[in-house]
Amino acid sequence: MKTQKRIENCLCSPSFASAAQGQNLVTGNVSVIEGETATISCRVKNNDDSVIQLLNPNRQTIYFRDVRPLKDSRFQLVNFSDNELRVSLSNVTLSDEGRYVCQLYTDPPQEAYADITVLVPPGNPIIESREDVVSEGNETEITCTAMGSKPASTIMWMKGDQILQGEETVEETYDRMFTVTSRLRLTVSKEDDGVAVICIIDHPAVKDFQAQKYLEVQYKPEVQIVVGFPEGPTREGENLELTCKAKGKPQPHQINWFKVDDDVPSHAVITGSDLFIENLNKSYNGTYRCVASNLVGEAYDDYILYVYDSRADGGPQKIDHAVIGGVVAVVVFAMLCLLIILGRYFARHKGTYFTHEAKGAEDAADADTAIINAEGGHNNTDDKKEYYI
Repeated sequence: MKTQKRIENCLCSPSFASAAQGQNLVTGNVSVIEGETATISCRVKNNDDSVIQLLNPNRQTIYFRDVRPLKDSRFQLVNFSDNELRVSLSNVTLSDEGRYVCQLYTDPPQEAYADITVLVPPGNPIIESREDVVSEGNETEITCTAMGSKPASTIMWMKGDQILQGEETVEETYDRMFTVTSRLRLTVSKEDDGVAVICIIDHPAVKDFQAQKYLEVQYKPEVQIVVGFPEGPTREGENLELTCKAKGKPQPHQINWFKVDDDVPSHAVITGSDLFIENLNKSYNGTYRCVASNLVGEAYDDYILYVYDSRADGGPQKIDHAVIGGVVAVVVFAMLCLLIILGRYFARHKGTYFTHEAKGAEDAADADTAIINAEGGHNNTDDKKEYYI
């Protein structure tokens, strides 16, 4: 586990420059994927023509100035100058991992250190489930394994847009490699059928590394009774047809019709998922139940039958809006006629009154006598009165 701790420290801290006294010699740590190329750079500030050399972790000289004493052709000179010695190492293996030394021949000599960390990507993730098919409401376990990586991988789970947390175990092998296994436990529902569960591998050497498994969930039937006819209320003498629609996984292998608390009428015809009853009467009233079952369980739906009287004798009648409209029109017309008659009556008697100015005119034999009689009424103006009737 010491190896793992050292690797993680290298990965978590950014590439930094270690410097000797006076900050004259600097280099940097390197992380490289196994099989690729690492480059080590020894840089000198304010060089006074001192000699630069690069040593391997065993302190063997790789390059002395621009000369390579070490007989390993994987090391190649990239750049040499008074201020830099840059060397590349191709086809990196785990054995190349370690601390390399940049050395500057001064008085006293100066050294700077470059740690090479070799990253080994995991193999293709292996995803397995405890059972291939699971029933709704039950728990299943899915495992995902990332083998042979360095450092250890991290495993994350997703189901649809939901991030899930698994239980992770890490095993270190003899060759400083790591195998990581994550176990995910979840309770499934019928909505999970066909949904992908994705195992995502997080490792600095790979990107978008994942595996997935589609859930196969069995669930009990969903049942619905559909009325074929009649479309409206059921009445005496009519026929009734009901269809039981059932869907489940696996498909329901059995569909049965029952009448709750009673027997289905003897002349009722049951054909598969269909129930047919002709010439209805009120003795057939009750609750009719369709039950569908499969390997997971059973479910049912109910239809309540209520037979009304025949259309001529009663039962719920449809409202005749035309008749209602005609009645309202007649009432409105009668009210208008009444208002017209009353109006004409009050207009005819408006302002009719009698006065005593013409008193006596009614008994006169002719017009002259009437006038004379009327004029007689003007002699005494104080007695003049008017009466309104």
